Order: sequence, then structure tokens, then C-alpha cells
Amino acid sequence: TTYVPAAAPAYDAVGYASWYGSESGNRTANGEQFRPGWVTAAHTTLPLPTYVEVTALDTGRRIIVRVNDRGPFAQGRIIDLSRGAAEELGIKAQGHAPVRVRRIEPSEKDRERLRKGKPAGGLAPVPARELQRLRAQLGVRPR
Repeated sequence: TTYVPAAAPAYDAVGYASWYGSESGNRTANGEQFRPGWVTAAHTTLPLPTYVEVTALDTGRRIIVRVNDRGPFAQGRIIDLSRGAAEELGIKAQGHAPVRVRRIEPSEKDRERLRKGKPAGGLAPVPARELQRLRAQLGVRPR
């Protein structure tokens, strides 16, 4: 599959995320070594690297993720999270989950942490009313 990067400074989408982690040691699309425990992701068109806020629509939990690879390769997914990102977001056990993915410009401190494989600073959960609106966009009900 060929992916064509797009700037998309206002990228904001709801859909499904999955996670991957068995490719340890392989090279990502931007040439870095893939490290499953790091908080990274694969996206079809966002420039590499790009930083996104990923929200689990089941729980409202949010994290900042560094996009450094191309994918997802599973049909119907908008992002593939590393195992580390899936654990941080609390969706690893599910395998896939409804999410919101929004491009952001994090602080330099958060960028530095993510470049070193550490999670960015914590984010407050999404307020209930906003979470309800996002779920309605995707047509999902809370568990």
C-alpha cells in the first residue's frame, strides 16, 4: 500500500484504534527502530513525526502519542498504537477500541519525553458531555 502524507494541521477524527508490538527491532517509516514499549503510533497520512492526542471513547482517558510509522494495515482502523501506547491508554486488553485522534502541538518537554520513549505528562479525562458527543459521532455506547 502506498500512503501519501498530508499536512492536516487541524486533523481531528473518530474511529477505531488497534495496537501492534511484535515487530520489535524493525524500522519505522521514518527510519527509527520500532520499540513496542514506547508511546508511538502508525497513521496513514500524517507527517512523520506528528504528535496526536488519543482519547479512548469508552473511558475518556487521553494520552499524547508520537506518530512515527505508516499504517494501520487493518481495515477500518484510523490509527495503530504501539503496545506501550495501548497500555498507557488502557486499551491493550481489548485489542481495538473506539478513539478520537486529534493533532496537537505538545510542549517541548512532552516531545522530549516521547522521543526518549517515556510517556508525556498526564492529561485530564475528557468531560462527560464532550465524551458523549464524540461517542455519538461514531455511534458507540459506553461499556
